[in-house]
Amino acid sequence: MSIRPFIVTIDGPAGVGKSTLAAKIAHSLKIAYLDTGAMFRAVGWMMSLENENPDQKQIEHLILNMTFGLSGTGWNSQVILNGRELGAEIRTEEAGMMASKVGQIKEVRTFLKQAQQNIGRKVSLVAEGRDMGSVVFPDAQYKFFLDASAEIRADRRKKQLERSGTKADYDSILTLIRQRDEQDRNRPIAPLKPARDAIIINTGPHDLEGVYQAIKGYIQPG
Repeated sequence: MSIRPFIVTIDGPAGVGKSTLAAKIAHSLKIAYLDTGAMFRAVGWMMSLENENPDQKQIEHLILNMTFGLSGTGWNSQVILNGRELGAEIRTEEAGMMASKVGQIKEVRTFLKQAQQNIGRKVSLVAEGRDMGSVVFPDAQYKFFLDASAEIRADRRKKQLERSGTKADYDSILTLIRQRDEQDRNRPIAPLKPARDAIIINTGPHDLEGVYQAIKGYIQPG
């Protein structure tokens, strides 16, 4: 009898700190970290190289030629696309907007849901995204939903970009975050919302370590 992979999901809006926390939790549990946002960004990035407004046939052709995988654990986890690691090309604010845009396309969401579930059948992992607990991994052992105001998230994102050496404008970032929130929460397919059994954490009053400790306090590894 095969052992069921141990899965933790962390959902929430853009800029709430999901990626860093998911990687940190995965590292502490010695399991993989699945950056599903990178998968949506990769699809959006590849579409933008071809056509920012692809038709049905172009979308189907693109995703039929995409194969995702996952390597490593914790901080060293890496989403693989067609045999290569994804880099800085998918980490721009523009790529983030394209990710939100393609996330509204039914065929893309279906394709990525299947790709993510296939990965989750093979390895234990911490998955972060918008609908990990509500749609992709509804049977996950632990589900968390993180939230914070758009202003707090914009400030965090600005500081994150500046630490990486990228010039950042707070007002522009805030506008993009609000646009993404509007798109993510009101899309007809898998809108951003907590799973019914998710543990909801407001990250606004807490630093990264405080939220990390709160999440860790709930998890009892299987």
